[in-house]
Amino acid sequence: MSAQLAAGTYRCRDVSKSVAAAVRTGVTWIDTAPSYRSGSAESALRQVLDSCPQVRVSTKVGFVPDSDRRAAQDAGALRHGLDRGHCLARPYISWQLTRSRARLGRVPDLVFVHNPEHGRTDRAGLSRTLTEAFEELERAADAGEIGGYGVATWAGLSSGMLTVPELTELAGTVGGPRHHFRAVQFPVSLIHLAVVADALDGHGPLAEAREAGLDVFASAPLGGGELLGAMTEELVRVVDSEASPAQAALLVPLSAPGVSHVLLSASTTAHWADVRGATARRSLSPGRLRKVVDVLGT
Repeated sequence: MSAQLAAGTYRCRDVSKSVAAAVRTGVTWIDTAPSYRSGSAESALRQVLDSCPQVRVSTKVGFVPDSDRRAAQDAGALRHGLDRGHCLARPYISWQLTRSRARLGRVPDLVFVHNPEHGRTDRAGLSRTLTEAFEELERAADAGEIGGYGVATWAGLSSGMLTVPELTELAGTVGGPRHHFRAVQFPVSLIHLAVVADALDGHGPLAEAREAGLDVFASAPLGGGELLGAMTEELVRVVDSEASPAQAALLVPLSAPGVSHVLLSASTTAHWADVRGATARRSLSPGRLRKVVDVLGT
């Protein structure tokens, strides 16, 4: 199976405990954000990252944690009253990257522009916002302050506000042929099956990302835990009759064409051992994925 499980920290109650359990089962990528766990997620990862230099880490810029707002304003990186909880202006991105490196104790391998469509309704304004963000992230990558960057979105790609070709073209315009745009992150799951159906037909964001050579981080693979209660015996059999419910749910994003990492939050080593079993199973064939799509619809 080409895709790998990675540790997400969005829904972790105890970030350090959950991530340590993931690393013990062989997970080598952690995804976080300054805004997760009320602004404490990055700092909670420091000890794990210090002891596991082989583990790679991605973080984000965009959402402004309440705990950081005053410091950012005092530093002149955030204008009073104008951030609305989300900011992608160059001064704020630069300030947040410095803070993230200090909290993580290392240079992040990737930095995602976090939900750039947030609060924006026109594509022209979104393009201007992304241009400014990409300019700052290219500067940071050139300076060795980040390894590369990407875009993490919940609905930007599915709504048409964003497209992978446009993002790649923008990165080339801003950073030239050797730009540092490396990845996209968006939901792929039994709940978000349309993107899988599109990929099987050779179009949509998964196919476009693969064509562009981008890594794809699949978010919300279990629908925030919602899918576990929906995995009936019949549904498990459609996917893989020998898999556990969690494994069956994860096999769909793990097998989807173009996905490189599937982000998951699990709290204990036992939970991680169960879901890691999905990566040991044979990938679902395109025919099997089509059957899942046909049974559940999109």
